[in-house]
Amino acid sequence: MNCKALLAMTALVSIMSVVGQVQAQQKPYQGKIGRTLQESTEWWPKTIRASAGSPNVVWILLDDVGFGASSAFGGGVSTPRLEQLTQQGVRYTNFHTTGICAPTRAALLTGRNSSSVHVAGFSHTSLSAGFPGWDGRIPSEDGTIAEILRDRGYNAFAVGKYGVTPDEDATDAGPFDRWPTGKGFDHFFGFLGSATDQYKPDLVEDQAHVKPDGRHLSELITDKAISYIDTQKKAAPDKPFFLYYAPGATHAPHQVAAEWSDRYKGTFDDGWDAYRERVFAEQKRLGIIPANAVLPDRDPNVEAWASLSFEERKLYARFMEVYAGYLTYTDYEIGRLIDHLKETNQFDNTLFVVMIGDNGGCRGGTIYGDIDRDTSWASKDKPLSEKENVAYNLSKMNLIGTPEAVQGNYPVGWAQATNTPFRLWKSDANSEGGTRNPLIISWPNGIRERGIRTQYGHVIDILPTTLDLLGIKPPEEIRHVPQKPIEGVSLAYSISDAQAASRHRLQYYYIFGSLAIYQDGWKASQDYPNSFYLLPKDRKPDENVWELYNLNEDPTERVDLSKRYPEKLAELRALFNKEAKDHNLYPLITWGDVRDGKTHRPAGAN
Repeated sequence: MNCKALLAMTALVSIMSVVGQVQAQQKPYQGKIGRTLQESTEWWPKTIRASAGSPNVVWILLDDVGFGASSAFGGGVSTPRLEQLTQQGVRYTNFHTTGICAPTRAALLTGRNSSSVHVAGFSHTSLSAGFPGWDGRIPSEDGTIAEILRDRGYNAFAVGKYGVTPDEDATDAGPFDRWPTGKGFDHFFGFLGSATDQYKPDLVEDQAHVKPDGRHLSELITDKAISYIDTQKKAAPDKPFFLYYAPGATHAPHQVAAEWSDRYKGTFDDGWDAYRERVFAEQKRLGIIPANAVLPDRDPNVEAWASLSFEERKLYARFMEVYAGYLTYTDYEIGRLIDHLKETNQFDNTLFVVMIGDNGGCRGGTIYGDIDRDTSWASKDKPLSEKENVAYNLSKMNLIGTPEAVQGNYPVGWAQATNTPFRLWKSDANSEGGTRNPLIISWPNGIRERGIRTQYGHVIDILPTTLDLLGIKPPEEIRHVPQKPIEGVSLAYSISDAQAASRHRLQYYYIFGSLAIYQDGWKASQDYPNSFYLLPKDRKPDENVWELYNLNEDPTERVDLSKRYPEKLAELRALFNKEAKDHNLYPLITWGDVRDGKTHRPAGAN
């Protein structure tokens, strides 16, 4: 097929998809059709318009940013534009994600638990399974925020990482019903998978792959977001928009121009132990963490900074300089979007919901950091010894952060540091370090309150919070498809009352073996040591070993109370079992099951 024919076919597929969406929106005819005009009664469906003065809505979701990274929450990486948003709204310090990217995004977009909407794992072929909670396909009865707002008179745009389109559907042949444009977004520009190169992204616009131009992905998506907004406002100045801004940053590969990373030269030379102490003190000063919080010990997988050689310290500090530059650059691009809204007099009437991370800092760089070698359990690269790893990375140190650093990721010591004050890291659903992320809500025209909120929250709460602030009730159906109940709890009550009791009182967590159940400050959890990265493959989890924490008294999970309160642990374990059954979580699939090939998708399955 020649190029012109291919383009024509792609355009036809896109048109047919739009026609299908329009037909799905049409209501049954409610007029009267007689033999003549005089015997007939005309009927026109009511034009959908948002209420006068409805605010624009901007959701910002960053990737792989630990609780203690951004300066907006006491971290050691400068994010001045996020700091400004915190000063213009409220910030939540007890907000949680699922612990890994795809489940967080599925829960965010639908307001329902990830296993309830079939994304307990991923939408990737190798990380999904043929069970209701695990097939990676969000059902139509679990409508997205974009679908809801589209049908209330909003335009909806998404840029950056989507992450919940099944691999089998992610070609230019579709089907497109699980692409962003099939889930309520008028336009999409970004990538469909979990990760991509920042200079050579697997780039999609609307319903076709497009060729990147060599600029950084964060610049491209910001330009496109501004373009979508300007085009819409030119055609319909009073029509509000919803923008889902989800950069690939700061997921690996950590790639950013040297002008950003070089700003941090020497900043991290004192290492991750000093960073943790410094950030912990700042978080306490700002009131970001409770006064009774105690910094956990360094993880046994992380070496003391003082024990490292001079060459190792130089190498590992450079990894963190690049990561910090990457996050600061991301903040700059967010600032470009904010500045444009200010310049066009739209900022004051825009509701911002900013989630600084879809999970905790990532351990994917292993103990030594990574530049251009795949170090995951699925890697085909030859494993290196400790000595070989350090020597290899030192030989390529000048590539860290560049387009050639195709796997670039910092060592796990920095993952723990950027998760300060919590334990563990991304994919550990059992730990606050894997699941606790900062949240900012700001709306200059609509939210006058300021300060810190400590109410318990979860990513499923963002959709109902947004609808509550907009005065919109969750629909019983979307384009004739009956909808399942929203499972999240609106946080709007806490904006005006900082002392209000938490209304989200119960939450379960599960990521490929690691799990937790939270209820009213108590948390029972189970580690899964044979994780996606880092730990030896021959370590087997003991399903009988559970831990119990009282987060009200021990917010950083240092004191295991399982032996002291066995009845409470038994109660919470039974509660986890109930929640798992109620939300499609069973069977509990582990990283080991996936790694050993125990789940598979037959050829042709969809």
